[in-house]
Amino acid sequence: MSTTFADYVDNKPAMDEQISNIERYAVLLCDALYLDVKYEQLRYHNNAVDHVESDSFKGDKEYERNYHINKIRDIDANGVDHEFYIESGRKYHKVIHKWKDNGSRSVHAFIDKKTGDVYKAASWKAPAKHVRFNLLDDNSREECLSRCDWAGGYLYM
Repeated sequence: MSTTFADYVDNKPAMDEQISNIERYAVLLCDALYLDVKYEQLRYHNNAVDHVESDSFKGDKEYERNYHINKIRDIDANGVDHEFYIESGRKYHKVIHKWKDNGSRSVHAFIDKKTGDVYKAASWKAPAKHVRFNLLDDNSREECLSRCDWAGGYLYM
């Protein structure tokens, strides 16, 4: 079945909107991943403060408590040293996780530019075989955004 130029022209606005939606949802995923890192680091430092104040802690309570409270204030004021962003290739949007303090990067996921399918990364250049989520499907997208975590555990089958 070949498509004519007239069919292409008729379908072009819908395809452009779909591609735009996929990019928008990919940015939403990056934002959700960043918020997850921030939440996890705040949770870690809050738990550490609770542990320092418990009777089982052995060490310099004042120093440890101040350290974790200062970390919490720093995270609230400046955010965390992680960044999630998109690099677009020919077929996929690559979701990249970058650690700002040392500049190291890793591929978090791949998103098909035309279908919105989300894949776990198999390597820096290729996705794994099976689709994990679809960003164009409302239910799948909501599940993806609610389950996503910065380490990628939600991408395992």
